[in-house]
Amino acid sequence: MKKTLLMAAAALCIGTAATAQYKYEFTVVKENPATPVKNQAKTGTCWCFSTNSFIESELIRMGKGEHDLSEMFIVRHNYMKRIADNYYRSGNGNINPGSISHMYINAMAEHGLVPDEFYDGINYDSPTHNHDDLSGWVKTLSEKSVEMKKMIPAPMLEGLFDFYLGEVPEKFTYRGKEYTAKSFFKSLGINPADYIEITSFTHHPFYQQVPLEIPDNWDHQLMYNVPLDDFMAIIDNAINTGYTVCWGGDLSNEPGYAMQHSIAVHTLDTLKKMKQIEYRATELPVTQESRQKDFEAFITVDDHLEHITGIAKDQEGVKYYKTKNSWGFTRNADGYHYISENYIKAKTMYILVNKNSIPKAIRAKMGIK
Repeated sequence: MKKTLLMAAAALCIGTAATAQYKYEFTVVKENPATPVKNQAKTGTCWCFSTNSFIESELIRMGKGEHDLSEMFIVRHNYMKRIADNYYRSGNGNINPGSISHMYINAMAEHGLVPDEFYDGINYDSPTHNHDDLSGWVKTLSEKSVEMKKMIPAPMLEGLFDFYLGEVPEKFTYRGKEYTAKSFFKSLGINPADYIEITSFTHHPFYQQVPLEIPDNWDHQLMYNVPLDDFMAIIDNAINTGYTVCWGGDLSNEPGYAMQHSIAVHTLDTLKKMKQIEYRATELPVTQESRQKDFEAFITVDDHLEHITGIAKDQEGVKYYKTKNSWGFTRNADGYHYISENYIKAKTMYILVNKNSIPKAIRAKMGIK
């Protein structure tokens, strides 16, 4: 009898454990083409990987085929610009690896693009990107230049990036044609003026271009400010009409983000610590006011960028956005996240879109032709 009772108790415990798990199940309802997932590894360059992925999807949408573009070509030129134009001239600017999407667009427009096979940016003993040493030297040299009141000589900086990232090829032959970085960019037919950033905060007027006060917006470029409903309509219209969206927001430190389960929901429940999700999380409501409050209290911060490629629903019919990450596969399953609609409403800092993907009525309010 005792043995029977023990076995029954064990079975009850097993049954309880089994029922104390919840699995989110997703059905993709709309998805647009994207290139394979990459790994930014030990770098703070998600801004470049996500925007690069967005541009690669744009090329597919435009009928230009699939291309694997070099992130580190853009990172290099971004560093060169910010060291001189931001850090030195301001006396103590932001020299961290982070930036935001328009800086990719600006570097692309000025310097062009290079396929990754000709500039992978790994000129050191590592199978993956690792900028620990490079970032340290950039910071040290930048701080010393301010102390000495002398701009770092350009050849010194070029030498530093040549050493860690490799020398930029003057010319390369790609798919049977010879290019420079600028001529290759021109051949792709991308118009940098088509790409704009959009945010949604009430401390600035709507339907105007405004500053977004985050550290990584170190060049102080303006972006369009729209109400939250219009903001979400822009994302949905882009995805539903064949475009994709580059997303910048708060992810890593949020309790509702569970990397091991590829999910982010707007909740106070600590899903991120659960090896197995124990129950369906209760999502918090989001309003324009609650979003603003979290921004001003530094609860929502500028943290990460990803690439929205699709829309999905879970088994309860709740809407999610399928987003391509840049952390490879070791930590992040298939390399994608499912981020709930409420999470996107609450935790987005800004998006980058092709202006032609914006609904016409909203474009008119924004003054975009």
